[in-house]
Amino acid sequence: MLAWISWLSLVLVFVSWTGCGSYTPSRPSALNGAPVVATTGLVADLAKRISGGVVEVEAIMGPGVDPHLYQAKAADRRKLEEARLVLYNGLHLEGTMSELLQNLPQARAVADGIAKDQLLYAKGQPDPHVWFDVRLWIQALGAVEKAMAEAFPQHAEAFRKNAAEYRTELQALDEEIRRDIAAIPPRRRVLVTAHDAFGYFGRAYSIEVIGLQGISTADETGLKEMQQIVERVIRDRIPAIFAETSVPMDGVQAVVERCRARGHAVRIAHAKLYSDALDRPDKVEGTYPGMMRHNVRVIVEALGSDATSSRRP
Repeated sequence: MLAWISWLSLVLVFVSWTGCGSYTPSRPSALNGAPVVATTGLVADLAKRISGGVVEVEAIMGPGVDPHLYQAKAADRRKLEEARLVLYNGLHLEGTMSELLQNLPQARAVADGIAKDQLLYAKGQPDPHVWFDVRLWIQALGAVEKAMAEAFPQHAEAFRKNAAEYRTELQALDEEIRRDIAAIPPRRRVLVTAHDAFGYFGRAYSIEVIGLQGISTADETGLKEMQQIVERVIRDRIPAIFAETSVPMDGVQAVVERCRARGHAVRIAHAKLYSDALDRPDKVEGTYPGMMRHNVRVIVEALGSDATSSRRP
């Protein structure tokens, strides 16, 4: 009898270990990162504001990172695969990561929330820099709210409330930008930048935009295009051109040197514009509203009247 009891005990222990003989390892849940993983800081900003701290949000790409050229590391892939929800910009902003993101069932492109007839195109490709029109980014906000409510239904009401508050804040930001850009004399509203990231900004706020590179930083500026931009800057006596935090300054510097060689002392604006990446999270410019206000301030000071453009913060 004692032998039989001992044998039965061993059987019971074995069954408890194996789950009745059908053990399958559970899928890890965000072991290497947050339950919500975003590609860029801009997308993460939307998710963080909607979350309000209810769920953790992590961005893969940090300050100064160019998403057009970013190569996903092994650690990035693990975070993306293990996250409950993956949020990315879409419209091929993420370049080489696009295929990986499109194959993740838990991934959502925030640009899918933007009406297709409001997108800009260059050489047949959609311009991914939709955040530079605040009204379009408000549409993206709705897409993120929906995705987060589906992934975390128990927090849907908190997400709805936070999204409504942020929407109101962004609507006020849009009006603020319109007032500030309107202060620039119309003849001086020409924004020459390192790459063509500001098309939506130009359309929304009535300022002409000229990019040295195309909508992707993988595009190169040809000699012909460079010369055309130099001719335009000289002809219209454009006072300043703009470098960007996530793009090398080579092209911008070349324009300045060619203009100066021909007698027009165009300058590079005193501060760089944020285009494809926010600043560090602990800085004002590490938020979307802070980044937009920084850019507008730099543009107005550089292109405004002679008295305005000579001022510094």
